[in-house]
Amino acid sequence: CENLKTGPKNSPFRLSLSGPLYHLGSAHIVGTFAVWDYVVFALMLLVSAAVGVYCAMSGGGQQSSQDFLMGGRKMTAVPVALSLTATFMSAITVLATPSEVYQYGAMFILFTLSYSLMVFVTSEVFLPIFYRLGVTSTYEYLEMRFSRAVRLCGTVLFIFQTVLYTGIVIYVPALALKQVTGFDLWGAVMSTGIVCTFYCSLGGLKAVVWTDVFQLATMMAGFLVVIIRAVLLHGGFSVIIDDSQKGGRLNLWDFDPNPFKRHTFWTITFGGAFVWIGIYGVSQAQVQRYVSCKSLNHARTSLYLNLVGLWAILLCAVFSGLCLYAIYQDCDPWTAGLISAPDQLMPYLVMDILRDYPGLPGLFVAAAFSGTLSTVSSSINALAAVTVEDLVKPYISMSDRKLSWISKGLSLFYGAVCIGMAAIASLLGGLLEAALSIFGIIGGPLVGLFSLGIFCPFANSTVSTVQFLHKKTGKMIGTDFVFWCSFGSAQLVDGWYSLSYLYFSPAGAITVFAVGVIMSLLTGLAFLLTSKLYFLFFS
Repeated sequence: CENLKTGPKNSPFRLSLSGPLYHLGSAHIVGTFAVWDYVVFALMLLVSAAVGVYCAMSGGGQQSSQDFLMGGRKMTAVPVALSLTATFMSAITVLATPSEVYQYGAMFILFTLSYSLMVFVTSEVFLPIFYRLGVTSTYEYLEMRFSRAVRLCGTVLFIFQTVLYTGIVIYVPALALKQVTGFDLWGAVMSTGIVCTFYCSLGGLKAVVWTDVFQLATMMAGFLVVIIRAVLLHGGFSVIIDDSQKGGRLNLWDFDPNPFKRHTFWTITFGGAFVWIGIYGVSQAQVQRYVSCKSLNHARTSLYLNLVGLWAILLCAVFSGLCLYAIYQDCDPWTAGLISAPDQLMPYLVMDILRDYPGLPGLFVAAAFSGTLSTVSSSINALAAVTVEDLVKPYISMSDRKLSWISKGLSLFYGAVCIGMAAIASLLGGLLEAALSIFGIIGGPLVGLFSLGIFCPFANSTVSTVQFLHKKTGKMIGTDFVFWCSFGSAQLVDGWYSLSYLYFSPAGAITVFAVGVIMSLLTGLAFLLTSKLYFLFFS
């Protein structure tokens, strides 16, 4: 490590380069799982599967598609709130956020502001509409407001988005497990997918929600054992903060308005708010949860309780990143060649500082897998719901009992598809940025389309064909626009293509909204002029 001459790759900061590798000795071998680590990890999987079995057998079982997909619309605020938090606080958060803070600094904590904006907008704008309409699929609203063709367009984009994201989420903890134990990567991918698919297919939404509660507790426990051990090992909380300050990691307030800068106060607060509104405001996986509550008050309460959970998880993830920096400030494991990617920093730290405490490394890896299980199970359940409601029920008439069986079959199908998509995730680079970019690319245009219907009463047409064309045109222009910006940014580093990935979502939303408004006004004006000419000449 004494020959290391550069700081972390792609990092705007440099690490100091003196001193030995922290707590590694000369062997540079991190360690492997002990028996108790396997026991803890296996216990997490067994409890998750057992919850699915219990939910499938209790209360008379899943007698209808509404029981399976919506929990009978009898869920209460607290478990739904914890489930909302766990769903998208995945292994991406457990592994990639600390790595982000280690490389670029603690500015990521500003997502607490974007979470707050998101919860307010969701609870006051989108929640009341979806809840009062009693929809199972979010995209039912698009047919009520626009047309069936627009509904199908939204459904297809959601399926595409969710399968892509879920592939990343499955791959990340498998990579962590391989890093710390040497387990076969694809064996870990298969085991994760199989457990998720098992309890989703058996217990439906109830199983997903209650396993999320358990998995969120596991995630918090995993973070806390790492933080507590790091603080004790490094001399206290204040020492970690002081080291982070000296190393430039407490760079919270960058008010540069430049939209091409990756992270600033504006990109995180407002760009991030659009990303998360796309997730909580209109994404099926989240809407399905709060619509399953037994009252509107319970649904709204679940969102605000979820905000507290989001803050807690983010604070743990950010402080874990500061612990990473404080411990490895004298020698970076990445550039020293001890790990092959920055997303392996957290599991590397875990095996470094917790290897003398059997069971605790297993708890952290269980936390990473808990994030995966919660996200993947929610995605599978949501994919089954939109397929049944948007692609099956409108075209095929069948009993509710048969729909329930179809829902379970679709859960099995989508579980297999998501496992397959994990192979694509293995080809991606920065996992955190890739995950948020996916939601920006597709979620942004969807936010724009729903907002167009909610805020613009004039955004319709008497002639249904014209109505479909101008809604679809706005949607496609917005989606193409952000795809262009996103994939262009992978090739070039200057100019327009360097737009911050957090601005993909607002760019898509604003484009769709603006095009929809303009075309609605133009087509409406054209129809009025045509009507007046008709009455003028033929009345």
